[in-house]
Amino acid sequence: MHYLHTMVRVTDLDASLAFYSGALGLEEVRRVDNEGGRFTLVFLAAPDDAARLKGDFTITGAGVPMVELTHNWDPEDYKGGRNFGHLAYAVDDIYAACARLQEKGVTIARPPRDGRMAFVRSPDGISVELLQKGPSRAPAEPWASMPNVGVW
Repeated sequence: MHYLHTMVRVTDLDASLAFYSGALGLEEVRRVDNEGGRFTLVFLAAPDDAARLKGDFTITGAGVPMVELTHNWDPEDYKGGRNFGHLAYAVDDIYAACARLQEKGVTIARPPRDGRMAFVRSPDGISVELLQKGPSRAPAEPWASMPNVGVW
């Protein structure tokens, strides 16, 4: 057995892609528009993982962990994104990643005060955890004194 993907239902595909691809930096590796079922699936992977696919997407995704955005064309009200739990990604520089996200208009819900961990939320309220690769960075401003915002 191996991990395939995590599915997240989204209400606004464009806003979600702006977050997951534009802000977080995930790459679209496959898209399926199903007119009969009235939905779109978009599979995303981190850049290093997407490069491993080399355009050869199969049902197993070649063992590449992915996020599947599911957009149902007919409006639905999705509640409780927080009860999903969270997605988690390792980043090379937690401070640079959070600064880049802020520049894209993303609120840092749990700043990386410890130089190790931060949380942001998608447009649909899904928590995304960012973890520093390797050892924690030394505490640094403005992050060290930044308060939490909302829930994460």
